[in-house]
Amino acid sequence: MSKYFIISFSLILWFSSCTKDAIITSDCTGVTPTYTDDIKAIMDASCAYSGCHSAASKRDGIDLSTYAKVKSESQKNRFLGSIQHLSGYKRMPENASKLSDDTIQKIYCWIENGNPE
Repeated sequence: MSKYFIISFSLILWFSSCTKDAIITSDCTGVTPTYTDDIKAIMDASCAYSGCHSAASKRDGIDLSTYAKVKSESQKNRFLGSIQHLSGYKRMPENASKLSDDTIQKIYCWIENGNPE
């Protein structure tokens, strides 16, 4: 084997090991959360507070203080990837425990159901 083959093969393995985990799906049968009734409280308590993703702070350029902004951000894989603590994503909430599975399911189903307000 040539050293170029070995180097190329090693690079392929290295790059393929840097992939992000796939978003974990959930069964949304009978789970129909709305932003107003369910998601806003989660965002306010866990994300959109002073120093993090509030309108004033916008940490990492992310503002989760309104329905429109949460809806827009939720369309990005990083939103659920971070909340689910998947490898390759920045874990959110930062410096805190992962949200409960029920809470994550609620967020996932809200997105899957078209982000009802």
